[in-house]
Amino acid sequence: MDFLDLQPVTRAVGTLRLPGSKSISNRTLLLAALARGATTLTGLLDSDDTRVMRDALRALGVKIEELDGVEEVRVTGVGASGFPVKRADIFLGNSGTSARSLAAVLALADGHYRLSGVPRMHERPIGDLIEALTPAGARVSWLGNAGYPPLAIAPRERATLPTLRIRGNVSSQFVSGLLMALPWIGEDARVEIDGELISKPYVDLTLGLMERFGVVVRRDGDAAFEISAGEGYASPGEVEVEGDASSASYFMAAGALGGGPVRMLGVGRASVQGDVHFSRVVAAMGARIEFGENWVESAGRPPLEAFDLDFNLIPDAAMTAAVMALFAKAPSTLRNIASWRVKETDRIAAMATELRKFDATVEEGPDSLRIVPPSDFLAPRAAGLAPAVIDTYDDHRMAMCFSLAAFGPRPVRINDPGCVAKTFPGYFDAFARLVS
Repeated sequence: MDFLDLQPVTRAVGTLRLPGSKSISNRTLLLAALARGATTLTGLLDSDDTRVMRDALRALGVKIEELDGVEEVRVTGVGASGFPVKRADIFLGNSGTSARSLAAVLALADGHYRLSGVPRMHERPIGDLIEALTPAGARVSWLGNAGYPPLAIAPRERATLPTLRIRGNVSSQFVSGLLMALPWIGEDARVEIDGELISKPYVDLTLGLMERFGVVVRRDGDAAFEISAGEGYASPGEVEVEGDASSASYFMAAGALGGGPVRMLGVGRASVQGDVHFSRVVAAMGARIEFGENWVESAGRPPLEAFDLDFNLIPDAAMTAAVMALFAKAPSTLRNIASWRVKETDRIAAMATELRKFDATVEEGPDSLRIVPPSDFLAPRAAGLAPAVIDTYDDHRMAMCFSLAAFGPRPVRINDPGCVAKTFPGYFDAFARLVS
């Protein structure tokens, strides 16, 4: 489908079960593959990004059996023996979580591997991660531009692990990839963070999942992490993947814009994902938020309160806030979102461009956006308005968050709606069931 037309809506109410978390799905697939023993994973996300990870692990010789469709699988880990396949070309699409974590693991392995992706993946930096791994004996060559995929990886040169240093202010995926890879080789290791560690909840998520697989990392706040030599990862037997908190942000916003209540099943007060705290942003804008152990519910109506907030901890969910700013009483500002520049697209530039199609005034900074809502956005709907045509830049989150603009006064046309398959293939069907 080249585009999807969304007519203006005024109401959102109902209950939906969220798909599995992409962040948890890909991390647990990798950790299960590295562990001793077999691990049953339930509630896995079925999307482009998770298929990329599964296909990559299978190409490396990891046995992955489907038990109840693709959402429940048994992964038989390779343990310290390493991957059975010692030479492989691996295609990673535009999955940052897959590319960064697999690059770190394979750089410490004993095979010859080539990692590549779509053209945008070859524009997403990975140099800081490879530079951090080089003192550990990693041998990685650039097949295109230095610092970017595609990569050629040769067997690691054995060496005593020194203290490894990595920048923390580009992508938390670098830190997570490094931390997940090191316990697998069974050596003492220390990782020190240069500068500020961004997106800290994602690193906390990584450490929590590593602990599920038997590896406890000692930490000095967010400045350093120490890993003791041991036997590596061990299967916990079974891991249930909770719902995707980043995806929940769109439905929290829908409840706040369409009256609600909208209840999301799969995340709640027990969630281990940082993006569940997007609920605080929605509440600050005037919505009513309620939590259960495994659900969250949102209700509200525009006009919303404006905000001026630091989104360093929840950069993915921050995109939802940017669209919600169209419905605010006054200008809103998103700060500390520099990581948007190295995502599926340059999200700061893309978001500014698309918000202006609704006649919003948008000021774009190096790591910020200031959004002045259009004066007539909350006016009564008028017949015959031309749709706002939204380009999505092959970025799933651009498509999903701009669906919320349908609560405004004019139709919205989403170009390339199929890009949501990266993390939430059924998104527009779920949205349609809730709104009217």
